[in-house]
Amino acid sequence: MSLKVGDIITFERTFTFRDVELFTEVSRDEGVHHITPDEQGRLVVQGLLTATLPTKVGGDHNVLARNMNFEFIRPVFTGDTIICEVKIEKYEKSEKNRTAIMATFLCKNQNEKEVLKGDFSGVIL
Repeated sequence: MSLKVGDIITFERTFTFRDVELFTEVSRDEGVHHITPDEQGRLVVQGLLTATLPTKVGGDHNVLARNMNFEFIRPVFTGDTIICEVKIEKYEKSEKNRTAIMATFLCKNQNEKEVLKGDFSGVIL
C-alpha cells in the first residue's frame, strides 16, 4: 500500500493480561500497578506498550523512525480496546532517493476517551 499526505490509517487492539506480563518481562517495567490487579481486576498497561499502536504503521511501511513524541493522557487497562488513528502529514522523496514521512496520531479507548497522542517522523527504507 502506497501512502500519501492526508491518508488516515486506523486500527485497534484490546490489551490482555498476557500482553502486560510479556511486556513486563521484556521491559522490566515492574511497577506495582503493572503486576497487581486493581479493585476491578485490571492491570495498568505500560505506556510504552500502548505506544506500540502508532508504531505499527512504521512497521507496516518499513519506516526507520528518527523522532517519536508521545503524550500519555490517561491510563489504559487490561480489557480496554484502543482505537488508533494515524494521519500522514508528510510523505515525499528526499534528495537521497529516500522517502521522508511524518505522521500524527490519536488513540482513544472504547469509551472514546483520549489516552495517547503524538507524532513521529523518519524515512522509508
